[in-house]
Amino acid sequence: MLTLTDIRANRDEIEKALTKRGLEAGDTLDQILAEDEKRRATQAELDNTLAESNSLSKEIGNLYKQGKRDEAEVMKSRTGELKERSQELKDQQANIEEALTQLLYQLPNSPDELVPAGLTENDNEVVNELGDKPNLHEGAAPHWDLADKYDLIDFDLGSKVSGAGFPFYKGKGARLQRALIQFFLDEANEAGYTEYIPPFVVNEASGIGTGQLPDKEGQMYHATADDLYLIPTAEVPLTNIFRDVILKEAELPQKLCGYSPCFRREAGSYGKDVRGLNRLHQFEKVEIVQVVHPDNSAAILDEMVAHVVGLLKKLELPFRTLRLCGGDLSFASAITYDMEVWSAAQERWLEVSSISNFKTFQTNRLKCRYKGGDGKTHLAHTLNGSALALPRIVAALLENNQDENGIKVPAVLHKYTGFDRID
Repeated sequence: MLTLTDIRANRDEIEKALTKRGLEAGDTLDQILAEDEKRRATQAELDNTLAESNSLSKEIGNLYKQGKRDEAEVMKSRTGELKERSQELKDQQANIEEALTQLLYQLPNSPDELVPAGLTENDNEVVNELGDKPNLHEGAAPHWDLADKYDLIDFDLGSKVSGAGFPFYKGKGARLQRALIQFFLDEANEAGYTEYIPPFVVNEASGIGTGQLPDKEGQMYHATADDLYLIPTAEVPLTNIFRDVILKEAELPQKLCGYSPCFRREAGSYGKDVRGLNRLHQFEKVEIVQVVHPDNSAAILDEMVAHVVGLLKKLELPFRTLRLCGGDLSFASAITYDMEVWSAAQERWLEVSSISNFKTFQTNRLKCRYKGGDGKTHLAHTLNGSALALPRIVAALLENNQDENGIKVPAVLHKYTGFDRID
């Protein structure tokens, strides 16, 4: 969440930046500042009350030592009043802090100055477009038909067992999935990321820490009996490793990666854009996460984008890079680059990765700090990216590499799949 220090110092700049998201946040910012003033005034009165109470207690002790019992008893009535007032102020302070926290939870991250204004995906900026779009043979099929033809994915069986959006991968389809996961993990390891296998469920504090909770869009699966949430991405457990942690400056950056299934309700999704692998409730993904010094986060964002670009080039997929507009940013992101691959049979771009810099938005919630050379603690910056999400990568690989006799597997995957064609 946004820091009170930043809101106090840059209230007008934050209000202006949030308009890039189509959000009029002036009233909320003013409410936050008003509650903050109440909090600070209450804290000042509480401090004074406690100081007076402590001073009187010492005086009373001295009076008893001097044998002045009557004077001491008179003063004790005042300490009783002060204790009662102190408790009232503590309760009042707790209520103010809770109200302040709830107000801060309402505000998304303030967009970076590089983020274009806009409300929809149509306002995103195309940064580059690389690779040649394939010219498919007559009668080329979309991936869902190819998956059925070559017995790779069973969507109907998934619907029977779980529901729509939970497919079965089988045979070479399953092996292709496993090959991609191993390839992505090996590439992350080569880039210096430490691999984790994280838990696939998290508690409420973890969801709050990375900004998924409160869940305004209702996209998380909630196991209510145990009050646990199925993770929408490995970002959540990996980043929460650093909740309530103070790092040494020399320990930055922290580079982590992890494979996990991802669970998303995708409420409100419908139509042709959700067919096949285009949008699922469960899918696999390799995530990269960094916790970094604030001075370096912009450069590290570029480094992470370059890592994903390298994966797409090795997979020989045509792709483009988008800088998301304010209205298309996630709640917690300050700036995001989306990577989209070209789906030849569908003749449309498919998002396969988002790489984001959250700056201090997550670390303020997480209380993730580092001790600087000045001896003080400071909030670190967090970044993460999909490197990569599998379903739409698989869709593009099947569609773009098909010919009349089968499907070619990119050379970089041969050592992982054990086959170079699907036929």
